[in-house]
Amino acid sequence: MTPSPGNAWLLLVHCATTLFMLGVIWFVQIVHYPLFQHVGDSGFVGYQRRHTRRTGWVVALPMVAELASAVVLAWRMGGVLAWGGLSVLGLIWVSTGFWQVPAHRRLEGGFDVATHRRLVRTNWVRTVAWSARAVLALALLAGSR
Repeated sequence: MTPSPGNAWLLLVHCATTLFMLGVIWFVQIVHYPLFQHVGDSGFVGYQRRHTRRTGWVVALPMVAELASAVVLAWRMGGVLAWGGLSVLGLIWVSTGFWQVPAHRRLEGGFDVATHRRLVRTNWVRTVAWSARAVLALALLAGSR
């Protein structure tokens, strides 16, 4: 199926934002979050606050663009790939809101080993989900050609 010009552009935005977030989440999961434990108690609160603010600047627009494009694609194109991708994205947003954001807020009060472990462990949900989303987004793009 050849997509309309609007859908073609939307599919590219969708794939680009999903792949961008895939790279970010794997970096965060493998490098960034594990290194939190090495910051040190004296500087951790300031580090955590700066981390949250700066990370927000990096991911806010791509996450919103990914969500908007996923909603529009599911609505316009339908199908298992589009609706499946949107469902997986819903899981990512729920995980972010219920597990990662609260953990970061707790860590703003100081480093806590249990909270840090929970952050790293629960972030695997987003890491695996964004990996699945990337496959779905690329399949959606490939199927539209």
